[in-house]
Amino acid sequence: MSSGKDSHIIETIKEYGRGLLSFIRRRVKSDADAEDILQDVWHQFCAVVNAEPIEQTGAWLFRVARNKIIDRHKKKSEQLFTESVTEEEETFSFKEIMMVDNATPETEYLRNVFWKQFFAALEELPEEQRQVYLWHELEGLSFADIAVLTGENTGTLISRKRYAVLHLRNRLRLLRDEILIY
Repeated sequence: MSSGKDSHIIETIKEYGRGLLSFIRRRVKSDADAEDILQDVWHQFCAVVNAEPIEQTGAWLFRVARNKIIDRHKKKSEQLFTESVTEEEETFSFKEIMMVDNATPETEYLRNVFWKQFFAALEELPEEQRQVYLWHELEGLSFADIAVLTGENTGTLISRKRYAVLHLRNRLRLLRDEILIY
Protein backbone atom coordinates (compact mmCIF):
# COMPACT_ATOMS: atom_id res chain seq x y z
CA MET A 1 0.00 0.00 0.00
CA SER A 2 1.38 3.40 -0.91
CA SER A 3 2.05 6.05 1.72
CA GLY A 4 -0.56 8.33 0.07
CA LYS A 5 -3.27 5.75 0.64
CA ASP A 6 -1.94 5.12 4.16
CA SER A 7 -2.29 8.78 5.04
CA HIS A 8 -5.78 8.88 3.47
CA ILE A 9 -6.86 5.94 5.63
CA ILE A 10 -5.36 7.49 8.78
CA GLU A 11 -7.04 10.84 8.09
CA THR A 12 -10.37 9.12 7.45
CA ILE A 13 -10.11 7.20 10.73
CA LYS A 14 -9.28 10.42 12.60
CA GLU A 15 -12.14 12.31 10.94
CA TYR A 16 -14.91 9.69 11.22
CA GLY A 17 -13.76 7.27 13.95
CA ARG A 18 -15.50 8.76 17.00
CA GLY A 19 -18.71 9.67 15.20
CA LEU A 20 -18.93 6.27 13.58
CA LEU A 21 -18.35 4.45 16.87
CA SER A 22 -20.99 6.61 18.56
CA PHE A 23 -23.43 5.87 15.69
CA ILE A 24 -22.85 2.13 16.06
CA ARG A 25 -23.03 2.13 19.90
CA ARG A 26 -26.49 3.68 19.83
CA ARG A 27 -27.72 0.76 17.70
CA VAL A 28 -26.18 -2.28 19.39
CA LYS A 29 -26.40 -3.69 22.91
CA SER A 30 -22.74 -3.87 23.91
CA ASP A 31 -19.54 -1.91 23.43
CA ALA A 32 -17.82 -5.12 22.32
CA ASP A 33 -20.34 -5.54 19.47
CA ALA A 34 -19.88 -1.89 18.51
CA GLU A 35 -16.11 -2.26 18.39
CA ASP A 36 -16.37 -5.47 16.35
CA ILE A 37 -18.65 -3.77 13.84
CA LEU A 38 -16.38 -0.73 13.65
CA GLN A 39 -13.41 -3.00 13.00
CA ASP A 40 -15.38 -4.69 10.19
CA VAL A 41 -16.19 -1.28 8.70
CA TRP A 42 -12.52 -0.22 8.75
CA HIS A 43 -11.48 -3.54 7.26
CA GLN A 44 -13.95 -3.14 4.41
CA PHE A 45 -12.88 0.49 3.94
CA CYS A 46 -9.21 -0.51 3.62
CA ALA A 47 -10.08 -3.20 1.08
CA VAL A 48 -12.25 -0.90 -1.02
CA VAL A 49 -10.09 2.23 -0.88
CA ASN A 50 -7.24 0.24 -2.45
CA ALA A 51 -9.48 -0.99 -5.26
CA GLU A 52 -11.52 2.09 -6.14
CA PRO A 53 -11.99 5.68 -5.01
CA ILE A 54 -14.93 6.51 -2.75
CA GLU A 55 -16.69 9.74 -3.66
CA GLN A 56 -18.54 10.43 -0.38
CA THR A 57 -16.47 8.73 2.27
CA GLY A 58 -18.66 9.67 5.25
CA ALA A 59 -21.88 8.50 3.64
CA TRP A 60 -20.18 5.29 2.52
CA LEU A 61 -18.82 4.56 6.02
CA PHE A 62 -22.17 5.12 7.74
CA ARG A 63 -24.00 3.01 5.15
CA VAL A 64 -21.52 0.15 5.63
CA ALA A 65 -21.88 0.48 9.42
CA ARG A 66 -25.68 0.36 9.15
CA ASN A 67 -25.47 -2.74 6.93
CA LYS A 68 -23.08 -4.44 9.38
CA ILE A 69 -25.45 -3.66 12.27
CA ILE A 70 -28.38 -5.14 10.34
CA ASP A 71 -26.34 -8.22 9.48
CA ARG A 72 -25.41 -8.66 13.15
CA HIS A 73 -29.08 -8.39 14.21
CA LYS A 74 -30.13 -10.92 11.59
CA LYS A 75 -27.41 -13.32 12.62
CA LYS A 76 -28.37 -13.07 16.30
CA SER A 77 -32.09 -13.50 15.60
CA GLU A 78 -31.37 -16.57 13.46
CA GLN A 79 -29.20 -18.02 16.26
CA LEU A 80 -31.92 -17.36 18.83
CA PHE A 81 -34.45 -19.00 16.55
CA THR A 82 -32.39 -22.16 16.11
CA GLU A 83 -31.45 -22.26 19.82
CA SER A 84 -35.10 -22.07 20.88
CA VAL A 85 -35.59 -25.83 20.51
CA THR A 86 -35.74 -27.34 23.98
CA GLU A 87 -34.13 -30.58 25.07
CA GLU A 88 -37.59 -32.13 25.31
CA GLU A 89 -38.24 -31.36 21.66
CA GLU A 90 -34.85 -32.78 20.69
CA THR A 91 -35.53 -36.14 22.36
CA PHE A 92 -38.74 -36.76 20.42
CA SER A 93 -38.89 -36.15 16.71
CA PHE A 94 -41.77 -36.63 14.34
CA LYS A 95 -39.11 -37.34 11.73
CA GLU A 96 -38.39 -40.60 13.54
CA ILE A 97 -41.99 -41.66 13.03
CA MET A 98 -42.55 -40.07 9.63
CA MET A 99 -39.39 -41.32 7.95
CA VAL A 100 -39.46 -44.92 9.13
CA ASP A 101 -39.05 -47.34 6.23
CA ASN A 102 -41.22 -50.08 7.65
CA ALA A 103 -44.87 -49.32 7.04
CA THR A 104 -46.75 -50.90 9.90
CA PRO A 105 -50.41 -50.15 10.57
CA GLU A 106 -49.32 -48.13 13.61
CA THR A 107 -46.84 -45.93 11.70
CA GLU A 108 -49.35 -45.42 8.87
CA TYR A 109 -51.98 -44.36 11.39
CA LEU A 110 -49.55 -41.97 13.10
CA ARG A 111 -48.55 -40.47 9.75
CA ASN A 112 -52.18 -39.83 8.83
CA VAL A 113 -52.91 -38.27 12.22
CA PHE A 114 -49.78 -36.14 12.00
CA TRP A 115 -50.57 -34.78 8.52
CA LYS A 116 -54.17 -34.01 9.47
CA GLN A 117 -53.02 -32.11 12.56
CA PHE A 118 -50.23 -30.38 10.65
CA PHE A 119 -52.52 -29.11 7.88
CA ALA A 120 -55.19 -28.09 10.41
CA ALA A 121 -52.54 -26.10 12.31
CA LEU A 122 -51.37 -24.51 9.04
CA GLU A 123 -54.92 -23.40 8.28
CA GLU A 124 -55.10 -21.62 11.64
CA LEU A 125 -52.20 -19.34 10.73
CA PRO A 126 -52.72 -15.86 9.30
CA GLU A 127 -52.30 -15.92 5.52
CA GLU A 128 -48.97 -14.03 5.53
CA GLN A 129 -47.39 -16.39 8.07
CA ARG A 130 -48.70 -19.50 6.33
CA GLN A 131 -47.47 -18.34 2.93
CA VAL A 132 -43.96 -17.49 4.15
CA TYR A 133 -43.74 -20.85 5.94
CA LEU A 134 -44.85 -22.77 2.85
CA TRP A 135 -42.54 -20.87 0.51
CA HIS A 136 -39.51 -21.24 2.77
CA GLU A 137 -40.00 -24.78 4.10
CA LEU A 138 -41.83 -26.61 1.34
CA GLU A 139 -40.76 -24.77 -1.80
CA GLY A 140 -37.24 -24.03 -0.60
CA LEU A 141 -37.28 -20.30 -1.41
CA SER A 142 -34.81 -18.12 0.44
CA PHE A 143 -36.02 -15.14 2.44
CA ALA A 144 -34.39 -12.89 -0.16
CA ASP A 145 -36.44 -14.55 -2.92
CA ILE A 146 -39.62 -14.22 -0.87
CA ALA A 147 -38.80 -10.54 -0.24
CA VAL A 148 -38.63 -9.98 -3.99
CA LEU A 149 -41.99 -11.73 -4.46
CA THR A 150 -43.80 -9.89 -1.68
CA GLY A 151 -42.02 -6.55 -1.45
CA GLU A 152 -41.57 -7.10 2.32
CA ASN A 153 -38.20 -6.83 4.03
CA THR A 154 -36.48 -10.04 5.10
CA GLY A 155 -36.73 -9.22 8.81
CA THR A 156 -40.51 -9.14 8.55
CA LEU A 157 -40.51 -12.43 6.67
CA ILE A 158 -38.24 -14.11 9.22
CA SER A 159 -40.52 -12.89 12.00
CA ARG A 160 -43.61 -14.24 10.23
CA LYS A 161 -42.00 -17.63 9.77
CA ARG A 162 -40.92 -17.67 13.41
CA TYR A 163 -44.49 -17.08 14.58
CA ALA A 164 -45.71 -19.79 12.23
CA VAL A 165 -43.13 -22.27 13.56
CA LEU A 166 -44.01 -21.45 17.17
CA HIS A 167 -47.70 -22.02 16.46
CA LEU A 168 -47.02 -25.30 14.66
CA ARG A 169 -44.78 -26.49 17.50
CA ASN A 170 -47.42 -25.72 20.09
CA ARG A 171 -50.14 -27.49 18.13
CA LEU A 172 -48.01 -30.52 17.34
CA ARG A 173 -46.71 -30.67 20.92
CA LEU A 174 -50.22 -31.69 21.96
CA LEU A 175 -50.15 -34.52 19.44
CA ARG A 176 -46.67 -35.55 20.56
CA ASP A 177 -47.78 -35.64 24.20
CA GLU A 178 -50.73 -37.83 23.27
CA ILE A 179 -48.48 -40.22 21.36
CA LEU A 180 -45.99 -40.44 24.21
CA ILE A 181 -48.74 -41.27 26.69
CA TYR A 182 -49.56 -44.46 24.83
